Amino acid sequence: MPAVAAAEPLPAALSAADFHPVDHKQAALGQLLFYDKILSGNKNISCGTCHHPKFGTSDGLSLGIGEGGVGLGTDRHAGTGHSRIERRVPRNAPALWNLGARQVHTLMHDGRISAANTYGNAFNTPAEEWLPDGIDTVLAAQAFFPLTSETEMAGGTGENEVAGAVTDRIDNGWPIVAKRVRTIPEYGRKFVAAFPHITAPHEVTIVEIANALAAFQAVEFRSIDSPFDQYLAGDATALDAPQKRGLDLFYGAANCASCHSGPLLSDQKFHAIGVPPFGPGRTRRFDLIARDVGRLGESDRLEDAYKFRTPMLRNVALTAPYGHNGAHQTLAEMIRQHMDPHAAFDTWTPASARLPKADWLQQADFLIWQDRSEIDRQKRVLSPSSPLLSAAQVGDLVTFLQALTGTTLDTPPFGVPTQVPSGLPVD
Repeated sequence: MPAVAAAEPLPAALSAADFHPVDHKQAALGQLLFYDKILSGNKNISCGTCHHPKFGTSDGLSLGIGEGGVGLGTDRHAGTGHSRIERRVPRNAPALWNLGARQVHTLMHDGRISAANTYGNAFNTPAEEWLPDGIDTVLAAQAFFPLTSETEMAGGTGENEVAGAVTDRIDNGWPIVAKRVRTIPEYGRKFVAAFPHITAPHEVTIVEIANALAAFQAVEFRSIDSPFDQYLAGDATALDAPQKRGLDLFYGAANCASCHSGPLLSDQKFHAIGVPPFGPGRTRRFDLIARDVGRLGESDRLEDAYKFRTPMLRNVALTAPYGHNGAHQTLAEMIRQHMDPHAAFDTWTPASARLPKADWLQQADFLIWQDRSEIDRQKRVLSPSSPLLSAAQVGDLVTFLQALTGTTLDTPPFGVPTQVPSGLPVD
């Protein structure tokens, strides 16, 4: 491994052995499901709508336009008439790179999905003991929950049978979605071919759907061939001089690797870095104000207030905007947020948010800034996680982060299908 003078050691190079094994037939089936709107309550949005490869497996927006929106990525708008969105998705759509790695144990900005036997079914999730058995990985466990979210895929309570069922209990919508899928003849045949324990279409449940979705994502969005990865594998020429200076900063004086650590470039822990708040917030049931308390909402521990999970950084240059709510548009802005969170907080303006216009929502988008008590609470937990850097050093760090972009992203194993078995349009 190339030598580097650093406070933190360089991680080992990622290889195929660091990822869960995947059945190719299940992954191929998952590709179709990922881009098929049949999984949504109103059959108008797919997983790929908000996690599209054109936008680095995100959507290019600060806060997503979920169920009811029209279009893709930065061209997506909030819809019209009775089907328009009622509120924005509360958080930025996270990228999906390398989530099939064996080391991944915690997902979502607040970590509400994790590998833990809290409820006797191997995973700690919002479904608690109602999560079914047979789930292969934490990535498969995550696949259950966009289907239950009103703003993401389920739709409003009175709009369709899935949303109505979920309102009663979180797991009641999954059998409806599974029946929709398995009764499409092409899907029925593919499930029988892909899963050895499925002998007839009527046996397909949401578990097989989730496992197929995870298998596809684990293969399609694996990225281990960036210049940085090549450097870790022993190619001392893979990084140019500015990228190498950025690497030295990342693992040294800039202190980035204290949190963005290990082969995945994330400690999978939670930190409060003071990303400026806006949007509807991910409020708890008893919260009366539109705020996002981060990890506290999951753990109920006061010390977790306003903390969010450290993101993994492969292909980070493709996944703007940044932060749990997409408050910053550039990597340089996000680096400065770490250096001086108070200054970044105080100088941030709503113009920095990339939000598709929705007149009926805009008054509430930045309402939190009128609540001085809440703003003060958020500012009290801020502390720099990186020392002050010069403009040249920030530039070198950005150049290094750009060196985390994979070199074969234009030739994925599957790509976006031209059609799906439901016959619904593909984004």
